[in-house]
Amino acid sequence: MQAPTWSAVAKILDGRALAAELRAELGARTSALAERNVRPRLVVALVGEDPSSLAYVRGLEKLGAQIGIAVEIDRLPAATSEAALRAALEGYGRDVTIHGVIVQQPLPLPLSMRRIADAVPPAKDVDCAHPLNQARLAFGSGSRFVPATPRAVMLLLERSEKWPLRGRNATVIGRSSVVGLPVGMLLLACDATITMTHSKTADLRAHAQRAEILVVAAGIPNLIDESYVRPGATVIDVGTTVIGGRLRGDVDFESASAVAGEITPVPGGVGPLTNVALMRNVVDAADSLSQFKEK
Repeated sequence: MQAPTWSAVAKILDGRALAAELRAELGARTSALAERNVRPRLVVALVGEDPSSLAYVRGLEKLGAQIGIAVEIDRLPAATSEAALRAALEGYGRDVTIHGVIVQQPLPLPLSMRRIADAVPPAKDVDCAHPLNQARLAFGSGSRFVPATPRAVMLLLERSEKWPLRGRNATVIGRSSVVGLPVGMLLLACDATITMTHSKTADLRAHAQRAEILVVAAGIPNLIDESYVRPGATVIDVGTTVIGGRLRGDVDFESASAVAGEITPVPGGVGPLTNVALMRNVVDAADSLSQFKEK
């Protein structure tokens, strides 16, 4: 008997629509905090004048204004020393009116995020940069915060047809400490059976074809086409590469969407949710820290 063919067009997992829903939810939460005289406050340490970083933090300011979060940019000179940056971060930790702290990357050389991450106040570390918060995430021991992009991936999966994930086969392509590894740990925490792969994996296609859930975060545009996708799989594309003035994902959307059951577009999938996920962490921190203060 001939095997059936998959002819459905994939359902689009719409990050923009979900982001709008979550912004409304966060606005309601910040209004409730305002009734307790608490306004969530995020401070972004911005070292230097990187154009992409400037555009990103302006986006955070705009989003914060929409949902009731004060976003303040602490602009530090490109020549800021490691000691001075550490001192600034420690100062944010002592300021009880600050609820969230992030260090905008990339940092200008010779500064290194790896070297200064332990200076980010752990209770205000809303992008999970501090080694303590990363360890909690790795050990599944009640991490206070989930990094913004991995959280965005999970928010989409929570709305997918594959939820709950218990017993599902999931493959992550990409091993970065920023996206791939945290996503793998979050999937494992949801009782999925995970396979971690990367661009150097032998027979990557075979691993991908077994996945009910395929998360692609390799940073290689159009790495994945329909031949990698299991019929009916849920495909989450985290890739963002600008080619010829257009944003491209790691997945060849047109070919993969003819095979997948669900898929995220680029742009319009994971990206719109990333900043919302970060702001959710800020609101969580403001709620937690204010309750501690009230006690």
